Amino acid sequence: MTFSCWKCGETIQLAAGSRVGSRDTCSRCNADLHSCRNCSFYDPSKNNQCSEPQADWVRDKEAANYCDYYRPNPGVRAGSRGPSKADDAKKKFDSLFRA
Repeated sequence: MTFSCWKCGETIQLAAGSRVGSRDTCSRCNADLHSCRNCSFYDPSKNNQCSEPQADWVRDKEAANYCDYYRPNPGVRAGSRGPSKADDAKKKFDSLFRA
């Protein structure tokens, strides 16, 4: 399977039968590959930004996670569905309370 990194667009080639590990990163930009932004179920217009109704809520859509429903999205393009102003404001607000 071939898919692209959600952040930089680097083409990622998976060997037949292999899966994206929860700690795998892009060789070009070091972005987490097993993240909501790289998943075929990622949809900002849906509840929890996920079209899989049984998936657990994930706070950071760009960070690695352990979602069992993860499927690499072969159609993702770098920079597509970028963070909205609301997402940016939420990120700034959350950073105020980090230890």
